[in-house]
Amino acid sequence: MSSEEKPQTKKFQKGERVIPTNTDKALKYYPAEDEGQPKRARKSIRPYKPRESLTPGKVLILLAGKFRGRRVVLLKVLDQGVLLVTGPFKVNGVPLRRVNARYVIATKTSVSLDGIDNSTVDKVSEKEYFARDKKADKKGSEEAFFNQGEAKKKEVGKSRVEDQKKVDSALVKNIKKEQMLSSYLSSKFSLRTGDRPHEMVF
Repeated sequence: MSSEEKPQTKKFQKGERVIPTNTDKALKYYPAEDEGQPKRARKSIRPYKPRESLTPGKVLILLAGKFRGRRVVLLKVLDQGVLLVTGPFKVNGVPLRRVNARYVIATKTSVSLDGIDNSTVDKVSEKEYFARDKKADKKGSEEAFFNQGEAKKKEVGKSRVEDQKKVDSALVKNIKKEQMLSSYLSSKFSLRTGDRPHEMVF
């Protein structure tokens, strides 16, 4: 064994105190169950980029939700792939609502948005506008317990009705200018046996 391979030894003088460098001691307390650690997001959050076909005024076909199959008019593209659309309500009964861009087919038909108040559209596009009343939806309240058998109709606020009328009044005028557009919006989209949606031109 050469001198280089010999293990190194430390010499200590008498009366000298040595403090151990290893501080990894057993914990007195440990959790009974494994604690989940949050995963780090590796992907960077990028701003939402809408499809080229999703431009304000385009006629869209809804593929999911309460009004699936209905044709609506796109008013504004919001953040994170959310679209603000309307029927309008007078034509096919679809009110002002937000829909996910993934569950929508964009058609080649478009409607002019001239005359629509931009301040009303900006107000409607806010998150607080569509927020639910948590107190009214609470199941554990006494009123909900005693009114279990009664089917209550949800009342629409006056401000919402006024905003809907403001948007519809200008939009319906533009729709009536084009022939057969009103009947096209009021009709419902559906597929029959033998139809090939991948070959269709909307």
